[in-house]
Amino acid sequence: MATIPSLPSRDDMLRMARSTTDITGQLLDTAGNITKIAINTFDPRDGSGTEVLRVLRETTAELAEASASPQAQEAFYRIVDTLTRLGTSGAPLAVHPVSEPAQALLTALGDSLLPVLDAVEPAVEEFADALGDLVEATSPLLPAAAGVAAGALLAVTPLLRAAADVLRDSSPELRRVADALTAALAPLMPLQVALAERAAAAGAGVVSATLPPIADLVEAAAATTKAVRPVLVAGEEMLVSGLERIQPALLAAASRAGRFVRAGAVRVSAAVSPAAEQGVVVSVTPV
Repeated sequence: MATIPSLPSRDDMLRMARSTTDITGQLLDTAGNITKIAINTFDPRDGSGTEVLRVLRETTAELAEASASPQAQEAFYRIVDTLTRLGTSGAPLAVHPVSEPAQALLTALGDSLLPVLDAVEPAVEEFADALGDLVEATSPLLPAAAGVAAGALLAVTPLLRAAADVLRDSSPELRRVADALTAALAPLMPLQVALAERAAAAGAGVVSATLPPIADLVEAAAATTKAVRPVLVAGEEMLVSGLERIQPALLAAASRAGRFVRAGAVRVSAAVSPAAEQGVVVSVTPV
């Protein structure tokens, strides 16, 4: 079985981050130096710009001569042919009739989801912050969880390979099953479409009829909730106060239970693994 790699620790991640920052600063400094060199090189005041332009012209001529070779022309032809094939394969997808309703659906979804996203944005940000704190607090458990996940994947891999081999050997039977399902379900598709249209019409009527009562019910529930809100708040305060009062008793009980369990573990360990030197048992009989 392959070994399970361990995830980097938090110190390693901080060290890599600092190293990345240092390398980025060095790259920025190098880019600034290169910019200064280029400016100084092409500066017409020191007389070096003419020489640089001459070298560039010679380099351009050599590149043109090299690109005129049969090998370069063949490479360019292959690149253009590949791009042409990609464009030819992807163009029907853009002009296919299905693309128009798909684009309309995406536009409608975008227009409908924008207000929802604006409304839930603060909650999502708060949830993301809380989730980040939770992940940071449980970071010591991540290597163990990764190890368990890797072990599970390694254990499932032989099953997947065996299943793939069985399905590969049974491809004629699978093809027969697919043909039988296609032949059985094909006549039912028009009926299903008709039933779906009738169900959609009936569902639209039901929704249209039930929306006003539901709106009245929701308004009544909202008014009731607003009326009993002080009672709910008082009950929550009483519950929290009760929990705060019994917290010391719970902690003391947990501490006593822990001491009792530790004492029992010590006694069990002493009974299972006695000391090497046996003690002297003294029996006393009454006179």
